[in-house]
Amino acid sequence: MDRVPVLEEPLKKVLGPATAKVMAEHLDLHTVGDLLHHYPRRYAERGELTALSDLPLDEHVTVVAQVASARILKFNNGRGQRLEVTITDGSGQLQLVFFGRGIHKPHKDLLPGTRAMFAGKVSAFNRKLQLAHPAYELLRGEGADAAVDSWAGALIPIYPATAKLESWKIAKAVDAVLPSAQEAVDPLPRSLRAGRGLVTLPEALLKIHRPHSKTDIDEAKARLKWDEAFVLQVALARRRHADLQLPAVARVPQPGGLLDAFDAKLPFTLTEGQQKVSKEIFDDLATEHPMHRLLQGEVGSGKTMVALRAMLAVVDAGGQAAMLAPTEVLAQQHHRSVTEMMGELAEGGMLGGAEQATKVVLLTGSMGAAARRQALLDLVTGEAGIVIGTHALIEDKVQFHDLGLVVVDEQHRFGVEQRDALRSKGKQPPHLLVMTATPIPRTVAMTVFGDLETSVLDQLPAGRSPIATHVVPAADKPHFLARAWERVREEVENGHQGYVVCPRIGDDLDEKASAKKKSAEDEAEKRPPLAVVEVAEQLTAGPLAGLRVEILHGRMAPEDKDDVMRRFAAGAVDVLVATTVIEVGVNVPNATAMVIMDADRFGVSQLHQLRGRVGRGSAPGLCLLVTEMPEASPARGRLAAVASTLDGFELSRIDLEQRREGDVLGQAQSGVRSSLRVLAVIDDEEVIAEAREEAVEIVRKDPELTHYPELRTALDALVDKDREEFLEKG
Repeated sequence: MDRVPVLEEPLKKVLGPATAKVMAEHLDLHTVGDLLHHYPRRYAERGELTALSDLPLDEHVTVVAQVASARILKFNNGRGQRLEVTITDGSGQLQLVFFGRGIHKPHKDLLPGTRAMFAGKVSAFNRKLQLAHPAYELLRGEGADAAVDSWAGALIPIYPATAKLESWKIAKAVDAVLPSAQEAVDPLPRSLRAGRGLVTLPEALLKIHRPHSKTDIDEAKARLKWDEAFVLQVALARRRHADLQLPAVARVPQPGGLLDAFDAKLPFTLTEGQQKVSKEIFDDLATEHPMHRLLQGEVGSGKTMVALRAMLAVVDAGGQAAMLAPTEVLAQQHHRSVTEMMGELAEGGMLGGAEQATKVVLLTGSMGAAARRQALLDLVTGEAGIVIGTHALIEDKVQFHDLGLVVVDEQHRFGVEQRDALRSKGKQPPHLLVMTATPIPRTVAMTVFGDLETSVLDQLPAGRSPIATHVVPAADKPHFLARAWERVREEVENGHQGYVVCPRIGDDLDEKASAKKKSAEDEAEKRPPLAVVEVAEQLTAGPLAGLRVEILHGRMAPEDKDDVMRRFAAGAVDVLVATTVIEVGVNVPNATAMVIMDADRFGVSQLHQLRGRVGRGSAPGLCLLVTEMPEASPARGRLAAVASTLDGFELSRIDLEQRREGDVLGQAQSGVRSSLRVLAVIDDEEVIAEAREEAVEIVRKDPELTHYPELRTALDALVDKDREEFLEKG
């Protein structure tokens, strides 16, 4: 009875300890099932040559190509020799080099006209791409050589491989375990599979690894995409269902209380979007199970206002609200803007405080002992209705009187564990509102944050100005950069202020030491990113001489950071040279110009976030993206995309298409390897949406999946323990 299911059989039993060890260490494959789910990255056709023209530098690649020429060259006064082989595939050429004693066998094998598969790490020598000592497998069709025969199929699978394990060795290992695919437990309910015309799981595994035609590949992928989307959506649907069973205190604001008093003194009316999203939140807060809501809003769409009104509603209902911010600069900024917006309503227990007032406290790691003690006391007694803080809020010492709502700002900056630690401070699970200014495409929201209901703020409040964005190609057109600095001066002369953003701080000694070791050629090829400290010096001595220029970065003492931000907000600083520490939440309506140096070193969404710091007042904003990248490069394409639209959702799609899915789903969210192998979050929008509907329906009828034992098994396998916990805490 205790027989290990075939797919859970350890690879070392099937393939031997040496191969199994490499697979475990380099590809994280441990069982027969793991290897069956290690799908080919692409397929080379025997009659077709794969593209050599766009090989990625520093990556392990497998190419199918034909030998064009081979020659032995001597060096070191004839003492050393190397074999240079040029291969071609019609799209380009690639050089292979072999040294020393390693040249004899390839010299015999790789004769002009020979076709083979080559695998190795792409490097550059004399500005040309090459593979040094690649492994190779000849593709001669004749003879009884078994190794060659295994490649006689019409489509050659090319697997994600490593230096220690080439694609064709993985293919041979797959051959050894492929018969076990018949034992694969099929997680899709039969009715769902039949209704959508999907092949069985054993058939899909067979077709993805050993296809006879492109139709086989399409059928296999269609089926395997459904597995991934559906099992993940079932996990999320079960999470949501379990949350609905948790108890929470309903928080209904008192008429004539703090929220009403706050609304009455607002100098403007809320946008339609803000009113709609507030209603969704208030409806959630009024229920007796915890709210789990994701609030997405473009930079400057008024998310903070919506969150503040939710916090005031909870305080009205006798609870406390905590806002978690990713940096001290942002926590201080939020604290300042919340107390300013609330005025005397934030002065609970103080002279001059309004009758309905509460106390708003700040809690960060760098506070003095006395201020910290007082803040902790205000929280535990319930004197403070609202607390705004950094990770310091999560520490064990921090106790609440009655925590009713947790607001997490810029959720992607926090690990799930940190959110969970804060939520565990409530007597019962508190309501949770997660905010992000990084727009997330709908399918990613459904996949990554599938256990959160989503609200979107897509209107900008009245009074926000448009932002013009331009790319400044500093290398091709240096006079454009000179003009950029003139534009900053003009903005300052017109009474406004500006930001200059750099990718690096630049005051650390180790960077200078490592820079010295580089040759002049390296320096030109790959200079270090521009740094705040150096750029600020150059600007004050050069194009911005005479202006009040200050710096801001994450390694400054917190009081210095706060001092610089206060003076910048008060207009006592003309230009702030900063790192991305200003990326979120910094609100200075008088700042109208931003110059982003080495803009190609930032992601698309990050550039969009940064740009949102200008144009926050009545004057239009200007954002200049400075780059030295050549015009045809992908980096310039990204910058052009940012310059062409202010629609964050459109940009987030571009961003996602350029990064790997795993960044979005795996490490970025949970530190766990992404379980998505064939599902593409952007392209497979339809599959994900349909899988979600099916999953919700099944979980509604049978939350324990009693009637779906195979699905239950697949859930345990695909959603491994770490990921299950991650979903639970999410």
